[in-house]
Formats: sequence, structure tokens, C-alpha cells
Amino acid sequence: MTEARRERGALYGRRKGKPLRAGQAARFDTLLPELKLDLSKPPDLAALFPNGKHLRLEIGFGGGEHLLGEATRNPATGFIGVEPFLNGMAKALAGIDEMSLGNVRLYDNDAAFVLDWLPAQSLSRIDLLYPDPWPKKRQFKRRFVSDENLKKIVRALQPGGEFRFASDIASYVEWTLFHVRRQPGLDWTAARADDWRVAWPGWPGTRYEAKALNEGRIPAYLIFRRT
Repeated sequence: MTEARRERGALYGRRKGKPLRAGQAARFDTLLPELKLDLSKPPDLAALFPNGKHLRLEIGFGGGEHLLGEATRNPATGFIGVEPFLNGMAKALAGIDEMSLGNVRLYDNDAAFVLDWLPAQSLSRIDLLYPDPWPKKRQFKRRFVSDENLKKIVRALQPGGEFRFASDIASYVEWTLFHVRRQPGLDWTAARADDWRVAWPGWPGTRYEAKALNEGRIPAYLIFRRT
């Protein structure tokens, strides 16, 4: 899914694609302020998610297909979705509005800021699905998976919580396995090939995944568990 990053003041990735329709633009003024996390204040997760028994974070949710599907199927779980791409945020806002979802909160900048803001061991799951692969070697430093961000992920996850990663770019899958292997606190759960070749139960598919399959790329679905 589309991802942008802010690092030392530099924002990586596109912020906007096609012009927003009037209704989409209006939700940025009306609905987003109600749902957007205010990182300038200490987190009060009980107030944000009064019915949430668990809390999950999705980093770079693209068009929101997976985020909204999971939020619909799990009404007793609170969801935080992060997406800096304005057109993706517009789609998610429309879906939340139309489905009257009350268990989703949003953030439109770098997910690393959210990971720093959240209390330690507050998340039961973190999803990073089809992130921008930054495929050129000189771009690797822009990938969200890094030693620094994996430390943030480990801090935010509860023991037994999961970090899920999906990508159709083999070099990014290898990159992620390499970095996780040297990160204390995360164990890859795979026991057989189907554990990373077959999509997770309830996986809705995304337009990014469909494009990858049409172009002959094989996705990988990795699950890492917080020890």
C-alpha cells in the first residue's frame, strides 16, 4: 500500500494524486478532525476506544480495503490507520462515514510518530501491507522496515502480539526477514511454506495485490510474534 515517510523534515512519497471530489474534500474539514489522533496530548486510549478490548495499528492503509474490513468484522477492537496519501485517506473517510464505523481513528503522517506516542505494550497487532518498496538501492533507507522502526514496533506490541507484513517485492521480503532476524523481541512464526505463501484467513485482497498478481509477482505474507 502507498506509504510516505517523514525523516528529518523530508516527506517521502506522493501526498496527493487525482484531484479530490467535493464530497471527499469536505470530509477533510468535517470528519477527519473528529478521527485524527492528536499526538500533542498524552494518549488516552480508553477515551478514544471505549469499547475496544484490543488495539491494532495499520501502517499505510492505501484505499482502506483491509482496514475497514477488519474494523467491520471486529467491532470490539480499536483500529488506528495511518496513511499520508490524501486520496487513500479520502477513500477511508468515505467508507467510515458510509458504514458509521466508530472503532477507527486516523493519522495522516509518519506512522513512526504514532509508534512513539503510543504507550508501551499497547497494541495487539501491527499490519504493514504492501508498503512502498523503494526498489532502488539508493532508496533502501526510505523503507519503513528499519532497525529503528522495528525497535518502535517491539516496544508498542504486547507480548504475544503480531507484526504482519505483506509484499510482492522479493527484495523487500528478504530485507524484512534480515532486519527482523537481528531484532530481539520478534520471532517469525512460519513452520512451512504455506505459512508465507498463502494469504491470511479473512484477507480481502487489495488493488495493489491484484496488480502484482496480474504482473506475475508472487506475494509473501509474514507474521512475526512479539516474545
